[in-house]
Amino acid sequence: MIPESSFWILFTVVASLGQVLRNAMQTSLIKTVGIAGATHVRFLYGFPFALAFLAIVHASVPTSAPPLSLAFFGFVAAAASAQVIGTGLMLEAMKHRSFVVTTAYLKTEPTQVAISGALVLGDRLSAVAWAAIFIATAGVVLTARKGGGESALAWRPAALGLISASFFAVAAVGYRGAIQSLPTDHFVLAATTALAAALGLQAAGLSFYLWVADRRALVALMRCWKPSLLAGLTGAASSQFWFLAFALETAAMVRTLALIEVLFAGVISGALLKQAIRANEALGIALIVFGVGLLLAMG
Repeated sequence: MIPESSFWILFTVVASLGQVLRNAMQTSLIKTVGIAGATHVRFLYGFPFALAFLAIVHASVPTSAPPLSLAFFGFVAAAASAQVIGTGLMLEAMKHRSFVVTTAYLKTEPTQVAISGALVLGDRLSAVAWAAIFIATAGVVLTARKGGGESALAWRPAALGLISASFFAVAAVGYRGAIQSLPTDHFVLAATTALAAALGLQAAGLSFYLWVADRRALVALMRCWKPSLLAGLTGAASSQFWFLAFALETAAMVRTLALIEVLFAGVISGALLKQAIRANEALGIALIVFGVGLLLAMG
């Protein structure tokens, strides 16, 4: 029998596949509802499904709801805000580069965490670790090259993708902190509670922002409810599995295994979006995956 602590592997694989599918759906909505509207899809239409998940868990688990502390709300607020910003930057990057290449930029997230730890916390890294960072960074540079005199134009989506990865790193750590702050031994209940709180905060906050700053996008999002509903369900389901994985394992381990998302993105890119990948992009993606994987394998 598989131990409960090993379930995080399955949860991460399912979450990675669901996230790639959701990103593809969000990207297809950009022309209709804009960047802000496409960003809001996963939150506005995902929140009702998160509440449904929570109701199912409460009906199935013979334990009371855990009390919500200030620490819990602090973690959720920081993580939810970072995720909203990261999603918007990710979708903006996808307007300029292929779906799979933008996903590769996002997979530099673990490398950025390592560099930040060295600069801010004084963490010491071995020569092999720095070599891994160099390999992953070289992969990013390689995928950013368009050739034919267009290479300079590629740095904007590269920067957007890298900054987006930084915000997603903050979100991953914050969500795990929120889950761990809940005084309950039932990891499914803790994960689902955190998910509902996060999506609720994001749905309310971004709806208010769009109502004030871009009401037309909010109206357009309401009119596109059919594709948005599917994107919301896919997003909520993938987020549920992310949170379950964070409840059982460290964010670093989960995000390391999540590198398989690059492979899933390649399949989705070719099958759904019909975007061609050049040889330099394929090599760059391979370097990113190898470099980040080598770095975290040492930890």
